[in-house]
Amino acid sequence: MTGRFLGKTALVTGGSRGIGRAIVELLASEGAKVGIIDINEEVLNVAGNELRDQGYTIYTKVANVVEAEEVETAVKEIAETFGSLDILVNNAGVIRDNLIFKMTDSDWQTVMDVHLKGTFNSVRAAQKYMVERKYGRIINISSTSALGNRGQSNYAAAKAGLQGLTKTLAIELGKYGITANSVAPGFIETEMTQETARRVGVSFEQFVEGSVKKIPVARSGKPSDIANAVAFFADEASSFVNGQVLYVAGGPKN
Repeated sequence: MTGRFLGKTALVTGGSRGIGRAIVELLASEGAKVGIIDINEEVLNVAGNELRDQGYTIYTKVANVVEAEEVETAVKEIAETFGSLDILVNNAGVIRDNLIFKMTDSDWQTVMDVHLKGTFNSVRAAQKYMVERKYGRIINISSTSALGNRGQSNYAAAKAGLQGLTKTLAIELGKYGITANSVAPGFIETEMTQETARRVGVSFEQFVEGSVKKIPVARSGKPSDIANAVAFFADEASSFVNGQVLYVAGGPKN
């Protein structure tokens, strides 16, 4: 097998489906050994088996990114099993959309915990191995919602927070050969956007059609579009790209 990531080990949180699964497949197809952690054991097992059947080297473990000990255990096992941890993609996410006057404490805290605390836990656990080897690529999955989006005060705040975290990690870890960057997807066809369509009471087809009308390239995004952006940041050749946020949305975002 040849590819950009031959000899590298990656961890993708929430990598069992959607954007995460596409990232795993691309990294693995280009030579990486990939660890996946997820809270959904059934979906995780299916993904792991399918990827192994394609000939990829895959580690899977049920773990909740919000629980620091679970993350630390998974990271340790991946690094010891594969010999390194070179690439971390913080993709795990949830939505609990609602207008601010309807949003519950739980809606707010769940989103903050998964996106911010989960990413913090994963980065803190992984950076030890990266610092030791003087090499690493950290990619955090943000969103165009970081710029503000109706009904997503929790999600928007969390994703904006991720961008601030990304830039700080770039400053702190750069001298160790570790870069930190963020990919901010626009409208991508995933289970999460299907959930949003149900929330607003329209069919997914109608939801996609309405979204495409606002996208300059006149099509919706696919998980592979985000995987390609992640791969750019994860590439060893991208060592001078650090602390950046790349909006992958089919058009400019301000």
